[in-house]
Amino acid sequence: MQAVKAQLKEWGSSLGVIIPRDVVVDEKLKVGDNIEILIGKEQDVVSKMFGKVKMKRSTDVILKEVDEDGWDD
Repeated sequence: MQAVKAQLKEWGSSLGVIIPRDVVVDEKLKVGDNIEILIGKEQDVVSKMFGKVKMKRSTDVILKEVDEDGWDD
């Protein structure tokens, strides 16, 4: 079983997904095969796994300090 990212395409009054050729070959898929598709919108994997980062100082403040102090202390 493989995870594939795909973009929905309009197909008449429905939506369709094209399965990439390499997946078709790897999974030995053929016309008439029954497959299982798990559907969910693509999400930001980093924030999903680790949550949001909350900083005490803004990025602008940190960059200004780096510019003033330099990288080497």
